[in-house]
Amino acid sequence: MDPDRIPAEFPAPGFRGAQERALADVRDAFAAGNDVVLVRAPTGSGKSLLARAVMGAAREVADAAPSQPTDAYYTTPQISQLDDVAGDDLLSDLKVIRGKSNYDCVLPGEHDTPVDRAPCAREQGFDCSIKHRCPYFSDRAIASSGRFAAMTLAYFMRTAGSETFRKRDVVVIDEAHGLAEWAEMYATIDLSPERVPVWDDVGVPDVERDAGDDEDALDRTARFVESLRDVAKRAKDELVGRPELSREEVARRDRLQELISELGWFLEDYRDLDSPTTWVVDQPDGEGSAIAIKPLDPARYLRHTVWDRGEKFALLSATILSKDAFCRGVGLDPANVALVDVEHTFPLSNRPLYDVTQGSMTYEHRDETVPKIARLIVRLMAEHPDEKGLIHAHSYDIAGRLVERLGEFGVASRVRRHARANRDAELEAWKASSDPEVFVSVKMEEALDLEGDLCRWQVVCKAPYRNTNDSRVARRLADGQWAWYHRTALRTVIQACGRVVRAPDDYGATYLADDSLLDLFDRAAADTPPWFRDQVDAMTTPDLPAFDPAAALAGIDADPSGPGRAGRRRGGSRSTPSGRSEGANDSNGAAGGRAAGGSGSTGGSGSNGATGGDGTTRTRSEADAERRKDHPLSDVWGDG
Repeated sequence: MDPDRIPAEFPAPGFRGAQERALADVRDAFAAGNDVVLVRAPTGSGKSLLARAVMGAAREVADAAPSQPTDAYYTTPQISQLDDVAGDDLLSDLKVIRGKSNYDCVLPGEHDTPVDRAPCAREQGFDCSIKHRCPYFSDRAIASSGRFAAMTLAYFMRTAGSETFRKRDVVVIDEAHGLAEWAEMYATIDLSPERVPVWDDVGVPDVERDAGDDEDALDRTARFVESLRDVAKRAKDELVGRPELSREEVARRDRLQELISELGWFLEDYRDLDSPTTWVVDQPDGEGSAIAIKPLDPARYLRHTVWDRGEKFALLSATILSKDAFCRGVGLDPANVALVDVEHTFPLSNRPLYDVTQGSMTYEHRDETVPKIARLIVRLMAEHPDEKGLIHAHSYDIAGRLVERLGEFGVASRVRRHARANRDAELEAWKASSDPEVFVSVKMEEALDLEGDLCRWQVVCKAPYRNTNDSRVARRLADGQWAWYHRTALRTVIQACGRVVRAPDDYGATYLADDSLLDLFDRAAADTPPWFRDQVDAMTTPDLPAFDPAAALAGIDADPSGPGRAGRRRGGSRSTPSGRSEGANDSNGAAGGRAAGGSGSTGGSGSNGATGGDGTTRTRSEADAERRKDHPLSDVWGDG
C-alpha cells in the first residue's frame, strides 16, 4: 500500500463535509505503520467513497514482486449496502460478485434454475458449452481478476482459502461494527431437522443429562458431533458416487458437505487446548431436539476468514464505540490499530431526538405500553400528515401488536408492514410509494439509506438490548460484561437514528418511545460519540396533536374505518396540542376489541386501501397483495 495515494484516489469530483480531513488522517494512520485503521464516520458521511479512496492505494501488479499481494477487497455484512455500491456510478470500478444462488443458469430449459442447482452441479463430468456466458462465472472472473472486488462478508468468509480469491494487499470492511457478532453467527452450528439431512439416521442425545461423570454438555456434544460427521460423510459419498443428481439431491449433497466442514471446524477448535474460542451449547428441549453450538469471541475463526486475507485493513463504521473492546472482540492487538474519528458536519437542528416515552417495553410491561405507543403513532401521523414514517418495532411480536392496534384505530390504510418472507419487497414498495406511508419494520436499523423525502420521521419503540435467553449473552453477563451489553444496544440506537438524515441539507426527526432508552443513554454515556451525545443533550419533549385518526389520514385523502371509528371527524387537532401523557389517556381511544378485524385488517378507505365486505380496510401491504392476486397476470407474478 502507498498511503500517500489515498487522498488522490477519492472518486467524487469534490469533498463533502469532513471527507478531505478524514482521508488525510487515514493516510497518516497507515503511514505511521498501522496495519489496521478504524474509521469512525457518522452515518451519511459517505463512507463508501472513503473506502474506495483507501482501496485505490493498494499495491498494483506492475509494482509488485511475484510473492507480494496486490489489489483490494471491499466487503460488507449488509446485502443492501452491496446493492448501493453496485448502483453508484462513482464506484463503478468495484466489481461485484454474489453467491451462486443469486444467478440463473442460461442453458436452454434451465432459465429458472439457480446456478448452484444447474446441470454443472447435478451431473458428473458435465462440460458446459457456454460457461463463458454464465452470469455467475463471468462475474466471478471479472471480480477475481479486477483491481477491486466487492462482495458480502458472508461470501468473503466462505471463499477463505480459495485459489480464486486469494490474499490481497488491502481489505476494506464497511459497516464493520458488528464484525464479532457476524462472525459468531456465521460460525454457529445449528443442528436441527431442517439443517441436518441425516437427522433421522442419528440418535440425538440430551447433551446435558447424558454427559459422563468426567464430561460437561460441551464434551457430550463433541462426542455426538463425531458420530454425526461420520454419518454425514457416508451419505455425502453415496451421493457423490452417482452419475446424475436431481435438484433436491444437489441441495442435499451441498448441505452435507457444508455440515461436514462445520462439524470438522468445531472438533478441531474444541480439541485445540490453545484456542481462544469459548464454545457454549443450547438444547432447551432435551433429547431428540435441536442443538445450537455457538462460539464466544471467535478470534480464531476471524483469523482464517478475514485477517489472513490481506496485509492492510480499513474498517469503517459510525458505531465502533470502544476501540479496545472492539479489538478484543475481533482478535486484534490494539497496539497495531489506529482510530480515526470523522467529524459530524450535519446541523444538530436537522437531526433532532424527541422524548415521547410511553413506559417500559420490557416483556412484563409490554401489554400495557404497546397500546400507548400505537396511540402515539396515530398522533405522530397527524403531526406528519404528508411525510413518510418508519417504525422500528424491534420484533415481529411488537410489530404485529402495533399493526393490530393501528387497525383498530382506523388508520391501517396508511400503514405498511412486512413479514420475514417479503421483507425486501415491502421495503422497496414503501420506498417507491408517493404516498406518506408509515412502514412498521423489524431489524431495519442498519444499512438503510432514506435520504430526503423517502422518510422524514421515525419511532424507536424499544431499547434494542440483546436477548438474555441467548446462551452467549447469558455467559457474558455472568462474566460481568454489562458494558458490552449496553454498548451493543447503544450501537443499534445510533444506527437507527442515522437512517433518516443522510446529507448536510437533509432532515428527519427520531422519536424515542421506550423509557429504557433514556436509561441506556445514561448507562452507556462513556461509550457515546460526542456528536451523538450532542443529540441526546438537545433532546426535548414535543407538543403533538391530539389523538385523532382522521387527522392521521389527512395526507392520503381517506376516512378512518374500523371498530374505533365512531364519533371521529375529519381534520386535524393541531390547534389543541397536548403533552406526551395525553396520548395514553385521551378518551378518543378505540372502543372495539382485537377480535374486530384481526391483525392489521382495518383502516381507512382511501384509494389505496382495499375495502373488505365487512366495511373494513387492509394495510397497504395486504391491499397490494390483493390487487396482485386479482390481476389477470397474477400467475406470471407468482401470487395466483
